[in-house]
Amino acid sequence: MTSTRIHARPASRWMGLICAALAAAPGLAHARGADLFFERTVMTAADERCGLFAPEVASALAAGRVQARGAALRAGVSPDTLKGLERGAWAKASRLDCASPQLLREAERVKSAFAGFLNYTRVSYRGDMAGWKADRNGGRRTRWRLVQDAAFGPDRLSFGLAGLESPGVLLAVARFDDGATPYSARLILRDSERTLGPYLSRQGGEAMQMIPLHRRLPPGAGVKFFMAEARSPAGADLLPKDAKGGWAFRFPASAVRELSGLDPREAVAVEFLFADNRRPVRRAYVEVGDFAAGHAFLQLAAVERVSRGTGGGR
Repeated sequence: MTSTRIHARPASRWMGLICAALAAAPGLAHARGADLFFERTVMTAADERCGLFAPEVASALAAGRVQARGAALRAGVSPDTLKGLERGAWAKASRLDCASPQLLREAERVKSAFAGFLNYTRVSYRGDMAGWKADRNGGRRTRWRLVQDAAFGPDRLSFGLAGLESPGVLLAVARFDDGATPYSARLILRDSERTLGPYLSRQGGEAMQMIPLHRRLPPGAGVKFFMAEARSPAGADLLPKDAKGGWAFRFPASAVRELSGLDPREAVAVEFLFADNRRPVRRAYVEVGDFAAGHAFLQLAAVERVSRGTGGGR
């Protein structure tokens, strides 16, 4: 089953629990993403305490929670506000009675709400300027599991997670119009330890959605680098059908964690390095968007494989 886009929907309408948090955060009553984020965090925390859900349902809930967080950030809810909601949700869950009929009813609603989601194997996540395509289907060949395509001049980039099974490893596959061969590549993203938050440079009354990707990456000391661990010719299974060839660069697993922690409005850059003094670097930009939600969606496949192997459930 394929979805053109996952729309965040409430797993429950647990208004008795969320009212206190919303009252403490003026202006959030209209922020559907914040509402959903709080709800799903409460249920995630309750599941950790009480063992409410089978692993695949818990993973689906986690994916929905990550997407709700991204939706709230894009709607203008501050990271500090979300941290406060998260603390409130965990505190609320810590006081719940695991045998409470209300909690058990809400758990059943979560199971029902996410039952359909578990059937999705492909999802497209749209962004401001670019999006991600996720694919957790099985198979006997390597494929893109989560990918965003970008153009940089006449050259083309496919960036994301690829592998025989989900979630895969982080790759950048580039096709160069002039047939040039890069000797290495590096991923550039905001250093969360050196910055206070996302860098989103605006000019005049520019709307958030109109800020080009190159102005969503901090300058100078505000970034960190991940060098590619390996380079190889790109396999045909990771190239467009009309592409004659390209180069694949693999980045470390730690880069996936860093990328997942960024604000969805941010951008990262992939630089390809050449032994050519005339043009030693070529840079492509990637919108962070719902990378974290897509990664969480892919992890459902791994959870389901384990559940099938062990009988699943809790």
